[in-house]
Amino acid sequence: MREVTLTDIFTHPITQKYLKRSGVAHALEVANHAFHLAFKYNVSVDLATKAALLHDIGHYEWYRQGKWDYELYRENDIHAIKGAERAHKLLILLGENPQNAKKISVAILLHTDSYLPEIDVKRSPLQKVVKLADEMDEEKGGNHHYKQIDKTTALEKINYLDQLVEHYLPKQQLSSPSQEQSM
Repeated sequence: MREVTLTDIFTHPITQKYLKRSGVAHALEVANHAFHLAFKYNVSVDLATKAALLHDIGHYEWYRQGKWDYELYRENDIHAIKGAERAHKLLILLGENPQNAKKISVAILLHTDSYLPEIDVKRSPLQKVVKLADEMDEEKGGNHHYKQIDKTTALEKINYLDQLVEHYLPKQQLSSPSQEQSM
């Protein structure tokens, strides 16, 4: 049994505040992609979906005249750093296992190269899943942050994803008890 569900995270006022900045629909799509990628990379569907849901929680509002300014974002953004911090605080507040909270937060920290100097980062499987899931939903000019979804549909999607995680997580744990060690 998980200490914290995706629904617990998604419905929290802190999450709602910051996901509205970066796009609720985008966060849900990335979480869905991460769920499916978790099997390919042999990582926990629980950790992958939580990190993916929260991956953009650190976004600052890089808007000019009411429209997302992608160039301003690319020049100045450190949302992954701020997001890792926010996610860690939120997960601990909600009662997440501290080791899992750290793994999720580090995956958020490394989900993008936008703020990193030109270096080759060696990512763990969980970190790769979150990065790839984000890239799968990315649109030119940051348009993925504009996608819309109504609150009812968003909650239905997160509840369904929670059910999938609950269903598959025990099977993953039985088939690969040391999978978290490889991360």
